[in-house]
Amino acid sequence: MTYFKLFLLSSMLFFLDHNLFAQDWANLNRFQKANADIMNSSIKSNRVVFMGNSITEGWLKYHPEFFEGKPYINRGISGQTTPQMLVRFRQDVIDLNPSVVVILAGINDIAQNTGPISLEMTFGNIKSMVELAKANHIQVILCSLLPANSFSWRPSIIPTEKVIELNHFLKSYALANNIFYVDYFSAMVDASNGLKKELGIDTVHPNKEGYLVMEPLLEEALKQALN
Repeated sequence: MTYFKLFLLSSMLFFLDHNLFAQDWANLNRFQKANADIMNSSIKSNRVVFMGNSITEGWLKYHPEFFEGKPYINRGISGQTTPQMLVRFRQDVIDLNPSVVVILAGINDIAQNTGPISLEMTFGNIKSMVELAKANHIQVILCSLLPANSFSWRPSIIPTEKVIELNHFLKSYALANNIFYVDYFSAMVDASNGLKKELGIDTVHPNKEGYLVMEPLLEEALKQALN
């Protein structure tokens, strides 16, 4: 009976491990090869990793020039929430030995992309990423969420006030812990606390003009962080 129980337990663990790997919930496979290439490259200093979701990923589509000729590494994955980013933070940030990480996260938590989650839990996940970075001597730039007052893929959720509240948490935390903070929200918000129409492809995601507003704000923080 003991051997039979051990066999069942081993079989169950194998099934769970195989199933989790097959699902790749945090999308760990996405950048594995690209990360290996970077680690073997000759560019070793002043790497900057951009950790985020579709807003970070979309930067390469709408204004790729921002990344050209610079040691900037885009690690945005569309649709991701902070728990997913936290799972891949070691692989996609720490192991790349960057000087700086730029964290822009949280809007998909509010949209409940991976299920309901409180603002406090989202904030906790972001703080964990910051603490992991600092423990590995990586400077952190913490970014505000962009303004948003609706989700096309989840119209039942109105994000406006939660975006403002989470940004308040992030700004207060950054100020209290001497962390660089970039306020995209104030530069891009309209009269109804949404994203200005001329700056977005929808109510959440910036277009090229939106990224052009974001870039000088971020570059000022990068200049300070790298110095």
